[in-house]
Amino acid sequence: MSSVIAATRFSVLDRSRTREGHDGPAALRDTVRLAQDLEALGYHRFWVSEHHGVPGVAGSAPTVLAAAVAAATRSIRVGTGGVMLPNHQSLVVAEQFGVLASLFPGRIDMGLGRSVGFTDGVRKALGRDKHDAEDFADRLGELLDWFRGTSGTGVRARPAEGLTVPPYVLAVGEGATIAAAAGLPLVIGDIRGREKMLRGIEQYRGGFRPSPWLAEPYVMIAGTVAVAESEEAARRLLVPEAWSMAYSRTHGTFPPLPPAERVEALAMTEKERGFYEAGLRGHVHGTEEQVADELERVIKESGAQEVLVTTSTYDRAGLLDSFRRLARTAGLAPEGHPQQSAGVSP
Repeated sequence: MSSVIAATRFSVLDRSRTREGHDGPAALRDTVRLAQDLEALGYHRFWVSEHHGVPGVAGSAPTVLAAAVAAATRSIRVGTGGVMLPNHQSLVVAEQFGVLASLFPGRIDMGLGRSVGFTDGVRKALGRDKHDAEDFADRLGELLDWFRGTSGTGVRARPAEGLTVPPYVLAVGEGATIAAAAGLPLVIGDIRGREKMLRGIEQYRGGFRPSPWLAEPYVMIAGTVAVAESEEAARRLLVPEAWSMAYSRTHGTFPPLPPAERVEALAMTEKERGFYEAGLRGHVHGTEEQVADELERVIKESGAQEVLVTTSTYDRAGLLDSFRRLARTAGLAPEGHPQQSAGVSP
């Protein structure tokens, strides 16, 4: 096993994707079960996402879902990837994470993003505007003030004040610059856009300022990783999400994930085929040996301390097998055994 991979943490972000024949409630229960399985395999953290009004995604309330995941597990870190700050009042976010950290001390991560919804309708329903994302740095500062007890409002965030809940910034656009200025860990993707990702990491490290939260830069790279007994089998795990993305680009909405065999039998338009094929390219996928080689390459290029795997697919058995093979490739310690050391960690 590569020493580079062995020194790297591996974690998972699950978006609670719905599947054909499996509705939103089933997707949320799948998320909780997956967290239990990944804890047993030795993954470092398990994060859930925030999406509003998206037909193919059930994860709309990340702090609520994180509570369910944390209650169903014992040792894996649990967090959000992420809570979208422009959608919420910073006091409420601080209070929610304060409750989580009080109930599950030492296990909660606070992943934070700057998205304000995918459509005008969603933004209107949230009472937000697309320009609200421009205030992300200020909103982030306000949130951290609640934990430090330095809010200028005179209000105290209970039970958040005085607690240490590690914050992470999800990089979209200028997110890397904001993370660097705030002295916070950076979560950046997608692995497929390698050059853009590496530029963001370089920008982050170049502008990083030590803070009470973090003394040195910490980089978590995110993307799809699929591992199977053959390269073709791994590629088939990518098919449902690639088709869902292609459908969203041509129809304006995400459908539930379909089985790979149904997608492969579809008669696609030229435009759909183009988006679909593009959606299959660039991911880290293949046999354990192939994935190990590619992961070693991207970890060396990025200098990342952690990989956040974001794979979604219809085949849940195939997905779990992929995570099991990846755990073996990365040398993760199963539950009940000493965990690997990955150096500095927030």
